[in-house]
Amino acid sequence: MIYSFKGYIPVVHESSFVHPLAAVTGNVIIGKNCYIGPGAAIRGDWGEIILEDGVNVQENCTVHMFPGKSIVLKESAHIGHGAIIHGANLGRNCLIGMNTVIMDDAEIGDECIVGAMSFVKAKTIFPKRSLIVGNPAKAIKELSDEMIAWKTKGTQLYQQLPTDCHDSLRAVEPLREVPKDRKTQEEFYKTLEEFKQKK
Repeated sequence: MIYSFKGYIPVVHESSFVHPLAAVTGNVIIGKNCYIGPGAAIRGDWGEIILEDGVNVQENCTVHMFPGKSIVLKESAHIGHGAIIHGANLGRNCLIGMNTVIMDDAEIGDECIVGAMSFVKAKTIFPKRSLIVGNPAKAIKELSDEMIAWKTKGTQLYQQLPTDCHDSLRAVEPLREVPKDRKTQEEFYKTLEEFKQKK
């Protein structure tokens, strides 16, 4: 659902998809080819939130800020299931792992990967291409070109998802049994572990 707040109406580019079970409130600007999953809350009540082109905010994520702050999730930022971004700025083509928490005034550089369940303290700044893990989160190495390519390919799947949702997502009544001709979905993207093994 899209909600106005104190005269601010969210701006969502027509190529993007906001799931009906997500909540986008107030001073929020969503660019092209963005995906906002069910249960996500993007709350622009106390400051502006900008999602640049190609950003995805997956299921049950929260994006909010300390009063008076504004934040930017730069182009192709990828926010994994259940993550919380609170008053932090995210660099271009970064990956925020599932259930990660990133606190106020933190800065995640371009092409960083933050591991699942990490906790990034307020005002922490990470340089571009860092692999960031832990509680509190620390940069443990610089990412290779191969790792960035793997991440980028995964984000491209989410950048195609808005079109797929506009074309085919519909509320339906469930089937009561599995049809004999039900299609099998193809495997088209390798996990990180599978990717590493191919090297």
